[in-house]
Amino acid sequence: MAEPRILYTAQPGARAPEYRSAGSAGADLRACLAEPRRLEPGERAAVPTGLRIQLPPGYEAQVRPRSGLALEHGITCLNSPGTIDSDYRGEIRVILANLGSEPFTVRPGDRIAQLVVAPVSRAVFEAAESLDSTERGSGGFGSTGR
Repeated sequence: MAEPRILYTAQPGARAPEYRSAGSAGADLRACLAEPRRLEPGERAAVPTGLRIQLPPGYEAQVRPRSGLALEHGITCLNSPGTIDSDYRGEIRVILANLGSEPFTVRPGDRIAQLVVAPVSRAVFEAAESLDSTERGSGGFGSTGR
């Protein structure tokens, strides 16, 4: 599969998404802030990246948490993965939440999330009188075992 071409614009101080290794699935997104932003425990904030992107039709971009921030500081992304649709042209902002027990400071240029670009399918939804039965049936939330 050919790599999709993603066009972007950047505000002053913003940095392009960046893959950190040859095998990285996610490109790092960085905070584009004029000054540090402190997140208290339990607090959330939409942190700007200063980036706008143009995805080709048939693709989405997913904003995902960074594992190191989650493990070391309890910082995660809400609405995760956050979907950026191919027709969205606004600034990418990352909804960060501090689930840790200590305040956390986001500094200008900090890597705050990952951006994963993926192909998507659009479905055709059809009303039906009934659905095929399966072994699982209507069991949800842990019904298949632990």
